[in-house]
Amino acid sequence: MMTAAQSLVGEFGVSAACAGLGVSRATLYRARKPRPPVHTVRRPRSSPLALSATERDAVIAVLHSPEYVDVAPRTAYAMLLDAGIFLASVSTFYRILRASSGTGARRNQLTHPAYAKPELLATKPCEVWSWDITKLKGPVKSAHFHLYVILDIFSRYVVGWMIADREADVLAEALIGDTCDKERIVPGQLTLHADRGASMRSKLVANLLVDLDVVKSHSRPYTSDDNPYSEAQFKTMKYRPEFPERFESLADARSFCQTFFAWYNDEHRHSGIGYMTPAAMHTGVAPIIFEQRDQVLQKAFAQHQNRFKNRRPAPPALPVVAGINMPKPTSDDKKPSTNAL
Repeated sequence: MMTAAQSLVGEFGVSAACAGLGVSRATLYRARKPRPPVHTVRRPRSSPLALSATERDAVIAVLHSPEYVDVAPRTAYAMLLDAGIFLASVSTFYRILRASSGTGARRNQLTHPAYAKPELLATKPCEVWSWDITKLKGPVKSAHFHLYVILDIFSRYVVGWMIADREADVLAEALIGDTCDKERIVPGQLTLHADRGASMRSKLVANLLVDLDVVKSHSRPYTSDDNPYSEAQFKTMKYRPEFPERFESLADARSFCQTFFAWYNDEHRHSGIGYMTPAAMHTGVAPIIFEQRDQVLQKAFAQHQNRFKNRRPAPPALPVVAGINMPKPTSDDKKPSTNAL
């Protein structure tokens, strides 16, 4: 049809020929000038100002030469100009080096090792201890006292503490050694966990732990969640109503800590251990107290079942394990009472 329309155009004109054959003029024009193929491959045009392959090789050879290999491309550009040589612009230097993977650092960079996430588990007291140091404000703005605390993660019992006017590895070594003696720690029994402070990573403390056959564990850098038990204990202390804004002296701070840790170990009902005191968990009398609580509840249930909606009450469960970064149980696993943070 397009061939017939084109033959009639010269005789009757475009409009008359298209009207007689029932086609639009646009269709006729498209037939006269077909479109180029859709998938036409167009070659990228190269700039007439681009360097030749020989010139690019010359630039790479100069920049990799002993005289210029240890300087930045901008410095090499200036040095070449001082020598009366112009090879290319600074941006061209960078472009050529980037294409040849030559823009990276020329010397070995400091790389940090991959720190493993600590995973610790305790099923009874004196299996895993956590220790840390916190600062207590002194009488003036620039003065601080340093509180060292060692905590059993299973019982939440503070097994050792000390307050001093400075942080030092020799003080930490003495506290750890005395606490292990007091708790009668035998070789291979204990894991001691801490963050990555200077005293925690000191050679003096490390040598002591080797001598005592105590496993050393550290948090990952800048990861406070890896030492949650000590952080939680410090928060409990500093949120107490009687905790002062500042301590007037070292003796004042030591007096407060003596009162606080006596309360914390022997009177504080801790939610993480079934509202037992840390001392009850640490000494093993918590199951006896649990049975006494259960008897009280069963007696109350027998007298007033309707008040409990016929559901037998139970005291808060005691934890059977405690850990740091413990794997989360799957849906198929049973969920025992844990003391995990």
